Amino acid sequence: MKRLIILLFIICGFTPLLWAMDGCNQQRLSPEEFRTKQKAFIIEKAGLNKEEAAKFFPVYFELQDKKKALNDKAWGLLRKGKDDKTTEAQYAEILKGVYDARSASDKLERDYYEKFKKILSNKKIYMVQKAEMRFHRELLKNANRKDK
Repeated sequence: MKRLIILLFIICGFTPLLWAMDGCNQQRLSPEEFRTKQKAFIIEKAGLNKEEAAKFFPVYFELQDKKKALNDKAWGLLRKGKDDKTTEAQYAEILKGVYDARSASDKLERDYYEKFKKILSNKKIYMVQKAEMRFHRELLKNANRKDK
């Protein structure tokens, strides 16, 4: 169950992956470098022009920051369950908190979709989401290659 929750958070992009490949050299990316690479990838794959990107990314990164805060809260709760002495009631409280954080994240997504519609067309929003998923998938592939 914990692995499923963790995987969902990673796939949804709640936690930026800080490991990536830079050419053939592996390096740890700072949060700023991660965002720079993510932004460039999304601009290219979603076909955003400079004006769209300038308006979109401050709002996009605001959403990412809020989602990260919710994710950090959920991770904190999950860590509480590592103790062998955790009771069933405590597990119920932990899971309620995790699901509440996920629901809050979903609500944020919906709220920010309304903000995004004021900046981009629905097609461009779709392309951004598709690009975001591809970006994270590529980082995961590169991280897996690093582990082997």
